This record gives sequence, structure tokens and C-alpha cells, in this order.
Amino acid sequence: MTNPPAPTTADTAVLSDTAPAKMVKDASLPMYKQLCDQLILEISTRKLAPGHRLPGEHGMCELYGVSRTVVRQALGQLEHDGVIERVKGKGTFVAPRKVSESLVHTLRGLYADVESRGGSVYSDVRRQELVPADDTVAEALRIPAGEPVVVLERLRYVEDSPWSLTTTYLPGGMAEIVLGADLRNQSLYALLASKGIRAHHGIRSVEATVANRTQAVALGIVKGAPLMQLRSIVYDAADRPLEFFVAHHRGDQSRFEVVIDAASAGSGTAGFHRVTTG
Repeated sequence: MTNPPAPTTADTAVLSDTAPAKMVKDASLPMYKQLCDQLILEISTRKLAPGHRLPGEHGMCELYGVSRTVVRQALGQLEHDGVIERVKGKGTFVAPRKVSESLVHTLRGLYADVESRGGSVYSDVRRQELVPADDTVAEALRIPAGEPVVVLERLRYVEDSPWSLTTTYLPGGMAEIVLGADLRNQSLYALLASKGIRAHHGIRSVEATVANRTQAVALGIVKGAPLMQLRSIVYDAADRPLEFFVAHHRGDQSRFEVVIDAASAGSGTAGFHRVTTG
């Protein structure tokens, strides 16, 4: 995480403008969970921005009438859930909002995924041209090396913050549709669907990596900062490759999750749930 701003009087103020709700000791909900819910509510209703400093453990004990053990349990849970960040020697801060949890196991693009959560996304389109396919792209799209493909390089912003740097390759036959399109505020998948080209299934993988100099400058982070690399090949209903992309997401703003279920009835193993769209 980037260093939080130096605390101000507002940073160290109590969370609530009015007396905070006291925890109910005989409630069926554990006290630490009550405190988690209360802190989330106050962060949301007061619209506390990422980096806002929260009261310390002693202050929360007094505010909510709970023990330090309860406070520590609650803060540990909220840190695990990505709601807060604790920095040794500096304090507890509202964490950057992490988005796009479902990009791994669905075929929604970033635009639709973020908008479905009430957020906003736009793109700085850095490349939009025809190039010869190298060996990696050719293998992914099942075409001969050197054949023309459309390449799109987009710096994606979520809530006005640089969030991912994505390079997308499409078969050259899509050039007429894609090369003249304004993709700053438009979903690529929606554009293709409007022309009758629909994603049906795909394969996606995620791995941890670190930012090189180019990625760091684009994403507003330091070289060597953690990134999540998302690679994807998407196919149509006839199993023809439609798209191959490699996206690098800021590690401090990204969290991916997959859906798992039993691989087969009566099996003791679990497998990844494959999600397709028609």
C-alpha cells in the first residue's frame, strides 16, 4: 500500500457525529461482528475516503464500550475483508476499495462488472491498430504467426483512479468493427454483441507479478509493486477464438474470487465452476 497521509484532526476524530451505538452483550450476534457491522456502516454513511485514519484500539474501546479483545477481533476481520488497512506505527486506515471480484469466473468485461456494482469506469485508449501476430498471440487465436490482428491497449480507470493496463488482441476480421470505434466509455463486448459477435465460453488465469517501469508509470505505482496478471482467451459458440488479452491490475486495488463446487456427484474433489454466457 502507498503511505497513508499524515493524520489530521479530522483523521483522528470519532467515527460518528453522534454517540455511537453500544454493543449488546446478550445479542445472538457476537460482539466483534456487531462492531464490524457498525464500523462498515459508519465508513459508508460518512463516505470516508481511502487513507482516512480511524481511531486507535483504545479509542474504539471507549467509543463502543467493548474490550480490546473485541476490537482486535473486529479489526482483524475487517482487514481480512479488505475494508481497512493497519500500518505498524502509523495506525488503522480505510482501505482502497477493491473491485472486479467476479472477472475470473464470468464473461462480463470490466466495464459491465464495475457498472453492475454502481461504479464508473473509462479507458485511455493507447493503441488501436492492426499488427502482425507474434507466436503467443497466434497460438491463442489459432491463426498463423504474422497474420494481422487488432491490438487494443487500454489504461482502465475505476472511479478516476488508474486500475489496470490491458492489451487485447482480436482476429483481423474484426478490424472494420473495432478500429473506428470510440472505446473510451464503451464496453468492447457490448460493441461486438451489437454486431452479432457474442462470447460464449473462455479460459482465464490469474497470477501474481510485479510492475515493470512502463506499468508502474501508467498505473501510478512504484516499480516492483505487486500486480495481478489476468490472462484470458474467449471463444464463440462454435469454439472459435474471439479475443486474447493480458491485463495487469494494481495489487492494492484488486481482489479476485472464483466459484467452486464438487467436480462430480459423490466425488471427494472440488473443481472450478465454469460459467458461460449465450
